[in-house]
Amino acid sequence: MKVLVAPLDWGLGHATRCVPVVREFLRAGAEVELAVVKANANFFREVFPDLRQRLAPSYNIVYPKHGYNMALWLLKNSIHLNAVMRYEHHFAEEMVERHGYDVLFSDNRFAFYSKKAYNIYMTHQRRIAFPRAFAAFERIGVMWHANIMRKFDEVWVPDMEIYPGYAGSLSHSGATPGDKPMRYVGVLSRFSEWNAKAGEKAGNAPSSVENAENAPNLERDVDLMSVSEFMAHSASVEWNVASEPSEKRTLGKRSSVMRSAYKVVAVVSGVEPARTQFELQLREALLKIPGHHMMILGKPSAEQKTWTEGNIEFHTHLATDDFAEAVKRADFVVSRGGYSTVMDMAELGAKCIFVPTPGQFEQIVLARDLSKAGYAVEIPADELSAETLANAFEKSVKMPKVEEQNLLHDAVYDVVRKIKERSI
Repeated sequence: MKVLVAPLDWGLGHATRCVPVVREFLRAGAEVELAVVKANANFFREVFPDLRQRLAPSYNIVYPKHGYNMALWLLKNSIHLNAVMRYEHHFAEEMVERHGYDVLFSDNRFAFYSKKAYNIYMTHQRRIAFPRAFAAFERIGVMWHANIMRKFDEVWVPDMEIYPGYAGSLSHSGATPGDKPMRYVGVLSRFSEWNAKAGEKAGNAPSSVENAENAPNLERDVDLMSVSEFMAHSASVEWNVASEPSEKRTLGKRSSVMRSAYKVVAVVSGVEPARTQFELQLREALLKIPGHHMMILGKPSAEQKTWTEGNIEFHTHLATDDFAEAVKRADFVVSRGGYSTVMDMAELGAKCIFVPTPGQFEQIVLARDLSKAGYAVEIPADELSAETLANAFEKSVKMPKVEEQNLLHDAVYDVVRKIKERSI
């Protein structure tokens, strides 16, 4: 059975939560390949160095500078998004035709499906949350998302089935795929095996293998290319990193510089310009707070570098094992409130301060609900400062422990069974 896994490229979270999905398909004996863009290619090389990567269309998302412009931004970019979705669907059909995939797995890629394959769509946002001022659009969003879901053969929700799980109303109400099956596959974190095998390689997915330097340039605007041009370009940049000379692999190395403890580990993530704004806010605030801090800049496509400024230790990117170790050594973790981050922090048992991305109401809802439950502290982006962080340190919070589960395992093996039955 041949599987192509394709995460959405709106930030790195969709890529990280695909890690346990890929691992489970590999355990089931599937041949797995990855549809990547420049922003997540290095991350996947680090975690799955032996898997072939194929260039996929990018949504090329840049969020508005101010969160209150999000609704207008959506209207303005709807034509672009629809164009990319049409392009993405042609790409998916062509990939199945050329390479014979049995299963296409889409993490929130809205049009990544083919009539000639079994199609799985994963999302935690059955309900697409809108600010109160735009609440009237929420029902439209649910109807739109339900229509997207019905184009796939089944829908997976990365959360626990019993409310509230970790995503609350976002994953437990809203869109359904009609008569298509929908199942909850549990919490999906790239660190799901780290606690049991800290520092060890997990199955076919080594977490600290080095990345390849000088990778082909993946950044090219899909609007400038026809589908046939893109497919020709994609065919020329599929990789098998394990075959590359070891002297070329320099990124993703385990860090040898790490303190025994940190007051704050700050994780910068998301898309521009909000990512850089967050980095600058954190830098200014942490320089004023006594103690040793770490900032992980979330740039897996950049060269891996480490340096110190004042009391802050900077890393452009950390290998998966080092990232987990840093979180474990932190008194508090400050990050955006994306759902993949929530799942990762729950898996690692972190004490979290979430600063939602302005305009991403999903993150605002998640942070607010987790704060009300006593699981995390919420600080609005426009209030982030040394003073608000100091106040947050006084609160006693911790993410609830993730229960052991076989939901993902069962979902994957059901798919394997269906593909075998189709081939008989």
